[in-house]
Amino acid sequence: MSDLRPLVFLEHGSSGVIEARKGRAIPVEKGQSLKLINTHGKQVIDFFAFALNSSLKPLPPTELDYLSMQHTRSGNMRISPRSGDKLFSNHRKMLFEIVEDSSPGVHDTLVPACDAERYRQLGVQEHHASCAENLHTALKEAGYPFPNQLTPAPLNLWMNVPVQEGGALAFVEPVSQEGDYVVLKAEVNCLVVCSACPQDVTPVNGYSQKPSDCHFEIY
Repeated sequence: MSDLRPLVFLEHGSSGVIEARKGRAIPVEKGQSLKLINTHGKQVIDFFAFALNSSLKPLPPTELDYLSMQHTRSGNMRISPRSGDKLFSNHRKMLFEIVEDSSPGVHDTLVPACDAERYRQLGVQEHHASCAENLHTALKEAGYPFPNQLTPAPLNLWMNVPVQEGGALAFVEPVSQEGDYVVLKAEVNCLVVCSACPQDVTPVNGYSQKPSDCHFEIY
């Protein structure tokens, strides 16, 4: 772990693109706000976050501290977080607060990141990009050593998975609109990974089933 390079935070006012079907690592400093913008309205972002130590390096494998949906549900006592709610880690550490949400607030915490096996089950035979692959690719490029066999369940921003009568789940089009955004304030130094979900077999990214770019801002 000693030869890992510290991450460099983006300056206030920085912005960028999360390309359709791809992932992007974004270091976020304690106190900074990350604004995620649903540029075209129906794109789901799989949001992952990992706490950094005081040297701005990844924590040792035995101390990995990452965003946890089960701890977030428990901490907020609701299935889908809303403005004012906190996002918690697997060690119950507060990582982010949702300070603003311009959308109707429909997000998912129940469904895992899509992966190669998910697309095989959906009948896709060739290689298909996935949020799990995007996560590990982005972490590797950022120099963050995270076990390939572990993919934490993400906060699926704007993903619409209603719980129906009898407890059944469904995948339906997001209710978000063009330009909707979520602002998250970092409570600790974190490395965030956002994946513009490449799902194009189900209506997760709208009935057009065409993944699209999203954008982000740091302030």
